[in-house]
Amino acid sequence: MAYFPAFLKLNNKKILIVGGGYIAYEKLDHLLDFTKDISVLALDLSAQMQDRIDKEDLHFEKRAYVKGDIKEFAVVIVAVDDIPLQAEIFQESKSYNCLCNSVDSVDYCDFIFPSYIKKDDLTIAVSTSGASPAMAKHLRRYLQKLIPDSIGAFLEEMKQLRRTLPKGKERMKMLDKKAEDYIKRWGTK
Repeated sequence: MAYFPAFLKLNNKKILIVGGGYIAYEKLDHLLDFTKDISVLALDLSAQMQDRIDKEDLHFEKRAYVKGDIKEFAVVIVAVDDIPLQAEIFQESKSYNCLCNSVDSVDYCDFIFPSYIKKDDLTIAVSTSGASPAMAKHLRRYLQKLIPDSIGAFLEEMKQLRRTLPKGKERMKMLDKKAEDYIKRWGTK
């Protein structure tokens, strides 16, 4: 079954990453595009992971996972090769209504990380529901080349118009036309 695409608002949502290697670093790097409320729990950290934790001033505990560690978190990322631990944390997450992602183990995931593009307020996510992360990555790279550099300024203008114009059909119609015209201009370049 395919995954439902959703964009989560991570404000006031604490995230825990269990693990400190390369894959944990990749997940941390992606999450930092959207939030800084991230804690890391690992026995060992890669140099890259340690540098990023220090640079972002994130909370880190050097120790093994203990049952109950996730109770205060909204999201947990299990980035370790220990499949029994992934299964244990996934099952425990149900007790705390905590969303869980166990890297490379879709059986122990409430959600997966899509390949994504983030440019100012624009975020585009690409997923193959785990069928081919490589395809999602290459499609993301292709789409990234299509996005004009002016997208951030355009979205800021649209945001200001939405804040200042009165709500209603006229506003919706005008904003829709403005977006359509922008896309048409973008597509002809």
